[in-house]
Amino acid sequence: MTDAPDAQQDRATDAEHDSAADAGQDSAADAKQDRATDAAQDSPADAQRAPRAPLPPASDAVRGEWGRRIQAEYRSAAITQHLTLWLIQMGASPDLIDDGLRIVKDELAHARLSHRVHVLAGGGALSPLRRDTLGLNGHGDEPLELSVARAGVEIFCLGETVAVPLFKVLREGCAVPVARRALDRILRDEVRHRDFGWTLLRYLLELPCAPSVRQLVERELPAMFARLRRSYMPAGGAQRAAISDDDRAWGLMPVARYGEILERAVERDYVPRFAEHRIDARAAWRRSAA
Repeated sequence: MTDAPDAQQDRATDAEHDSAADAGQDSAADAKQDRATDAAQDSPADAQRAPRAPLPPASDAVRGEWGRRIQAEYRSAAITQHLTLWLIQMGASPDLIDDGLRIVKDELAHARLSHRVHVLAGGGALSPLRRDTLGLNGHGDEPLELSVARAGVEIFCLGETVAVPLFKVLREGCAVPVARRALDRILRDEVRHRDFGWTLLRYLLELPCAPSVRQLVERELPAMFARLRRSYMPAGGAQRAAISDDDRAWGLMPVARYGEILERAVERDYVPRFAEHRIDARAAWRRSAA
């Protein structure tokens, strides 16, 4: 912030406010459409339109996976809310703040949609989430911008980027209507969440702290990739290459496919996107395997 912005800064600020207002109108329209869609899906008429064919049997794997998705989406909402608070505290772009708040609403909607699938599959109550996982932690006395960079890169540039092809594959094999609707919505939103991460990184690399942000990303990217490997490529996962047709219809896929999708995302997404900022993601990926 400055105490006495000059006329050029005033004009830029006015333009930024106009842009934010336009974005807010677009976001409000999208939110209204989301509420209308949810209402239609919950209505008796929607239930009458549902296919009368019996659903495929839901296995323990189906109930377990959709239960984990509920928790993951809810956790993502809390973490994104915390990240957006940091953006407010550092005086970030209003557009970024608006996007962050919209993502929080998206993640809560995803949790609600996943819960519908879980219940339909016969799932019961879930264990409470550990509250210490529902937020972010800063690193000592480091500038807030670096904490934002760390969270933004790992959660959005990495996690949400690979989530786009992942949910695309999950959706392709899904035949249970309520699960398909959930995956339709999630996939649509993940594209915007991915873009938020890369926009945030670009914004941070235009600030005076850019050299420190770049140094942090280059230093910590191998460890971030290593955590992603453990999540998507667990030991023995490559041998788990088949699931039943019923599980696939409920929106599941073989464990081996997760690793394949991640490896494709490295070359297709991470390497070129980080290269735009002169960051060598390929080298970081190789080091993450050590």
